[in-house]
Amino acid sequence: MGIVYQTDKRSGITYAYENQSFWDPELKRSRSKRKLIGRVDKETGEIVPTDGRCKKRSPSYQGDDEDRYQMPKTMTEMRSEIRRLLKENASLKEQLRELKK
Repeated sequence: MGIVYQTDKRSGITYAYENQSFWDPELKRSRSKRKLIGRVDKETGEIVPTDGRCKKRSPSYQGDDEDRYQMPKTMTEMRSEIRRLLKENASLKEQLRELKK
């Protein structure tokens, strides 16, 4: 296991990945799996944790509570949410039919 650095040619940002090598018996060759650790700061060389889109694990990310979906906690809430989604789906299908005319 090691750390691999890769630079994105489009943005010029260098990312650090945790590299795990393993033997694939079917292909009879060595393979690798990489997991993103974060961006590499150009000035300090430190790895800043990120999910690759500058969100969630990034220190500068400020989440919006309204964007988060809250899962229903009880079966009654789940059934209610399913009914609401089915009605919304039917409404959207009707709108699509009208637009196609």
